[in-house]
Amino acid sequence: MTSKPCILIAEDDLEDQFIMTDAFKEEGLEKIISFVENGELALEYLKQAVEQNTPPALVVLDLNMPLLNGTQTLREIRNHQKLKDVPVIIYSTSLNLIEMEECRKLGANSYITKPNTFTECCEVARRFFEFCNGNYSFPSIEETITRTRSGVQI
Repeated sequence: MTSKPCILIAEDDLEDQFIMTDAFKEEGLEKIISFVENGELALEYLKQAVEQNTPPALVVLDLNMPLLNGTQTLREIRNHQKLKDVPVIIYSTSLNLIEMEECRKLGANSYITKPNTFTECCEVARRFFEFCNGNYSFPSIEETITRTRSGVQI
């Protein structure tokens, strides 16, 4: 029996955590996610997972978190030998091109904006799962930057 992929979501906003939890439940995927509230806890979780040889299939980072923000956490993940290849998606409300460029330079796999509706949130949850199974590809961070520069809705 193949185990379902684990998705680690680093999100400090409890309301966003509840919405994502409900979206994953709606999709029947609530058992595959774990939440942490900041970048420091994300790194602790990831280091323990590596020690147990169970790294997550995907890490989703909010940009604006206490203690270590999303870019700082991403930098630490990419500098860790056993974590550097784990896919990381930045998940933020920000469309700041400077932040996007920094995430690109640090090796984020994609940068997506948080959805506005619960239906969209359920779609994102399903896509996170499909990504883990190799059945979906998020737009590259370069594509997201190009679209943002040209004013195309993401």
